[in-house]
Amino acid sequence: MKEGPDIALIGSLIGDPARANMLTALMGGQALTPTELAAQAGITLQTASSHLAKLEAGGLLTQRKQGRHRYYALSEDEVGLMLESLMGFAAGRGLTRSRPGPKDPALRKARVCYNHLAGDYGVRMLDSLIGARQIETAGEDDLALTDAGRVRIESLGIDYAALRKSRRPICRTCLDWSERRSHLAGSLGEALLTLFIDKGWAKRQNSRAVRFTAPGEKAFLELFPR
Repeated sequence: MKEGPDIALIGSLIGDPARANMLTALMGGQALTPTELAAQAGITLQTASSHLAKLEAGGLLTQRKQGRHRYYALSEDEVGLMLESLMGFAAGRGLTRSRPGPKDPALRKARVCYNHLAGDYGVRMLDSLIGARQIETAGEDDLALTDAGRVRIESLGIDYAALRKSRRPICRTCLDWSERRSHLAGSLGEALLTLFIDKGWAKRQNSRAVRFTAPGEKAFLELFPR
């Protein structure tokens, strides 16, 4: 194919094991230093710097400088969505890594997918919102917040007007690699995860796992019944 999007370039950037490990580490939504990413990839700092330059040039990463330190993060939501989808595709075909992580029950229960909640709890939340007709499906992958949904999120303290001003979609699906079903992404997905953490219902752990406190878990399950 001589015309159209160059998927070979994106595939080559993701296909290197070291780069794949660094991208996966950034799925937690936190910016990491080259030293931290080198440790995640199991390579030297010099080699990591070369890989990071390629990922940044390919538009997958963005770099921020703070003093003498450099931090890298995924460049946009679409990169996180693409990676989560690829994880689901690989998991569905038995292509899993032997290193700890994907088999971790905590990650399967609740984890950060770039900037929103994923895992069993992420899927449950979207299912509950759809079941209550607060989010409606406008197609296989398209979601829309209903009037009832707007009232619901505003009652939780989420600024709907601010969500509308964002260039990002308010609601969108993201294929969950462990559940093989969709969870809620978009600016609303991010706002809800932020809400849970700000309320003290949940805490992010060193990995991508999200740990709910006992009262927080009770409140979450009541808020999003099956």
